[in-house]
Amino acid sequence: MRNYKHIFFDLDHTLWDFDKNSTETLLELYNNYNLAGLGVKTFESFHAAYKDRNEMMWDEYRLGKIDKATLRDKRFTFTFWDLGLDPETAPKGLSEDYIRMSPARKHLFPHSHEVLTYLKEKYKLHIITNGFEEAQHIKLEASDLKKYFEEIIISEHTGFKKPDIRIFEYSAKLAKALPEECIMIGDGLEVDVLGALAAGWDAVFFNPHGASHSEELKFEIASLDELKKIL
Repeated sequence: MRNYKHIFFDLDHTLWDFDKNSTETLLELYNNYNLAGLGVKTFESFHAAYKDRNEMMWDEYRLGKIDKATLRDKRFTFTFWDLGLDPETAPKGLSEDYIRMSPARKHLFPHSHEVLTYLKEKYKLHIITNGFEEAQHIKLEASDLKKYFEEIIISEHTGFKKPDIRIFEYSAKLAKALPEECIMIGDGLEVDVLGALAAGWDAVFFNPHGASHSEELKFEIASLDELKKIL
């Protein structure tokens, strides 16, 4: 077992419950903008179409195919297109309101505060996220997570996005840590886990939904409280 000194967490889908917070926000927007009156027949269809389109555009953003503004400004327009509706009828305020409302929601994965309190007594804790700077800071403040972390590394600042090995090297240098002292915890098998392993770190795959994969991993957990058995 390595002598870990620094634990790096992903934020979205690992600590901050992105799906629950996003779903609540989308439901509020669906009702506020009367999207049913614009032809979006059910919230479920709106939610499913948006989720698929948002994930697709995030993949394009990570690969450098689109920029931040395109991702933020066009995902609702394209959602209307995907639903067979005129994209020009998508309310202009949807994007701005989503960006304002969603990060302020506070749902976390079970045991987040308990486990972070436990780990902070033994290790230096940090965040590495590909999310957008302003949104991630709001999430950390609103959910009372910021107090646990020493360094908050956001890909926009570094110029590199996970799984690029350079963001892990940058993060270790910022934390004044050796690779063998670092362990990454995240829900992204390729983005978090394989990226960290390529940088010489250890990694824990947070897999709460039991997604199938073919990787042989040293650590895999379904619940954050399992970290107490590892660290």
